[in-house]
Amino acid sequence: MKKILIRADDLGYSEGINYGIAKSVREGIIKSVGIMTNMPAAEQGLKLLADIDVCYGQHTNICIGKPLSDPKLLPSITNENGEFKSSREYRSAKEDFVNLDEVIIEIEAQYHQFIKLTGRKPQYFEGHAVSSDNFIKGLKIVAAKYDLKYSGMPTEAEPHLVGRHKVYMWMESMLPEYDPIKTLKKMVLNAHEDACDVLICHPGYLDAYILKTSSLTIPRTLEVEMACDPEVKAWLAKQNIEMVTYSDL
Repeated sequence: MKKILIRADDLGYSEGINYGIAKSVREGIIKSVGIMTNMPAAEQGLKLLADIDVCYGQHTNICIGKPLSDPKLLPSITNENGEFKSSREYRSAKEDFVNLDEVIIEIEAQYHQFIKLTGRKPQYFEGHAVSSDNFIKGLKIVAAKYDLKYSGMPTEAEPHLVGRHKVYMWMESMLPEYDPIKTLKKMVLNAHEDACDVLICHPGYLDAYILKTSSLTIPRTLEVEMACDPEVKAWLAKQNIEMVTYSDL
């Protein structure tokens, strides 16, 4: 039986995002959720899901909001206001400006905050939006240090191991005319017999903070709708698949 995992990133990004993720979990098909532990809304997001069995991961963030570490220790990834450099700055850079030692300091700080917020280690461990080689290297170093289940970035072309399972990642939310239902069905119909196929979603509702800081807007609302659609759930029930979380990998 083919294994399918549908995950939501960005819990804690904003209250609007939190409400969309909460609906996608409570009424929908999403059971794995990545937390941005540095964000002020992270605690509120967790309260919305307090009575639900959710597989939580650390969605490590170095491009939104403020770091948990002293910005003076992180000059390569913060600006003069003590906030993280934006994802646009990472994308437009001609070379990787992330200092490995600095980013490890912040990755570890976010890991310890995860434990403080949830009372347990993350059930998976990965990074948000930034494809920096040193960021990815730092994630792998911290994952190995604390024996965490690292899940690679969706920008990595080849399948990779998560736990003992080979994983293929699907993320099309940034494509023009994105239709999350079509993407989900395409993934399921082309799922691999010898691996787990993971659909990375960013469900959420839009508020002022998201509109000011994120280039991903309307697709978030469409993913909430997809996750809760009764016809989608009925279609999935007819497929020869097993819906899993990172705890199963």
